[in-house]
Formats: sequence, C-alpha cells, structure tokens
Amino acid sequence: MRDTYDCKPTLTDTQVLEFCRQGFLIFEGVVPDEINRQVFDFFVERPDGGDTGMIDGVTENISLNPQVTGAIRSLLGKDFTYPTHLHTGHPVVCPLPPGPWHVDGGAVFPPILDCLQVFYYPQDTPLEMGPTEVLPGSHFLIADGIPSMAHYGSIRGAVPTAAPAGSIFLTAYPIWHRRSGSTAKGTRHLFKYAYRRTVAPERDWIHEPNFHPRHAKGPPPGPTYHREYHRAINDAAEMFYWLCGMEREYRLTERNNLPVFMSA
Repeated sequence: MRDTYDCKPTLTDTQVLEFCRQGFLIFEGVVPDEINRQVFDFFVERPDGGDTGMIDGVTENISLNPQVTGAIRSLLGKDFTYPTHLHTGHPVVCPLPPGPWHVDGGAVFPPILDCLQVFYYPQDTPLEMGPTEVLPGSHFLIADGIPSMAHYGSIRGAVPTAAPAGSIFLTAYPIWHRRSGSTAKGTRHLFKYAYRRTVAPERDWIHEPNFHPRHAKGPPPGPTYHREYHRAINDAAEMFYWLCGMEREYRLTERNNLPVFMSA
C-alpha cells in the first residue's frame, strides 16, 4: 500500500547536482534506537518475512523520517509516494563472499529521476557484516541485469555503505550495487523500498544565489571513476536540467556547443 506526502524541500542546487553526479545520499543513524530494535526483533522472529504495520512508529520514523523526507521532496517533487509498511528484511547469514553487481528490475535510466530506491539498516552494519556496496555515477551506465554485470569483481571507487543502526541511503534506482563480502558471523538485515514521483519535474528546491543550471556543466569537486571525464559531467548536467524541468533548454545548449577534440 502507498500514499502520498509533501513537505518543504531541504536540498540546495549544489546538493541536488551532487546527487545527480553520485547517485546516492547517506543519512547516518537517523532512525531512533527503539524503532530499530523493534524492527530488528520483529524480523528475527519472522525469518520468512512479515508486515511492520504491526509496529507503531514505522511510518513516522522510517518511511517519513523527518531528516530524510526533505531530500526526497527535493528530488521527486511534491506529493511523492511512500511505503506505509516494510515487508521483508533481506536477511543475509554471514560470512559470505561478495554478491554480483546488478541493477534491480524495472530500472528507468537517466536523465529521468522518477523513483528513489532506499536502503535502511536496523542494526549496526560495519564492513565485517557485508554492507551493500554502491558504485558512484553508475546510474548512467545502462546494463541489462546480472548476466551482463556479474563478471565484474572489485571496481575502483565503489563505496561500501557501512553505517550505524538507523541509517538510510537514498539512491537513484538504476545505480549499480551488490552485497559486499562479509567476515563476521551473524545475520545482517537490510530493508529496500522505494519512493515515486507523481508530478512533472521543476526547480523547486532551495535556490542558491548566483547559481544557474548552466553551472551544472562545471567540473565535479572529486574524481570520476570508470567513465570518461566529459561524459560524466554531461550526464549529470542533463539529469540536473531534467529535474529543473528544462530538458529542452539543455538540448538547445548542447546543440550550440562546439565538439571537444582530444589531442592526437
């Protein structure tokens, strides 16, 4: 079951652009410990899955966590849909080798950003417990599921999402991810759910003085991995323009730009 929600956006132009470049945002330890314990214990007792609608406070503290919803609102616009229940804890019995890189089914690739896939840890998840690993910027790499991706092993620049209990990660739905290898003994629980757009994109997050969408074509503050530098910049800029509701303006800008040639 899903409902819609609206609140004030909290991300700035620069932060929205950084999400376009990286494809994920991290909110560490934002869910109260008591809720984390209730969710963890609920699924320990129900290893085959259950419905957290029986637990008070799940929607207010997880699905509509006040420290996270402003970012969701910034990226998906007003009246985004949200899950009212958590249905499975994706339990993994550690230790295990890394899982295969993959993109979840139904992914729509950029510049469109109509859906955010979310990861929530109800327990402390250090590197030894095999946290999910994400590949920054990989939401621009079109891939056809596990068969075309499973041959990849360690990839330079990949980020393990090791984090304390109560951490929530917002990701672009088509980002490459996998279960990292684990060395500890125990069961790691991870919840995955999604938020969806219901309105046309527009630039209605927090505007920064003197910021113009054309600044999205500037160089990123950090390195880009596994991609040509200019392509990483252009793809992120195109997504930013799309989120502003200015995709036509981006196309016109690209058409008027001269090609860039590398020295021979």
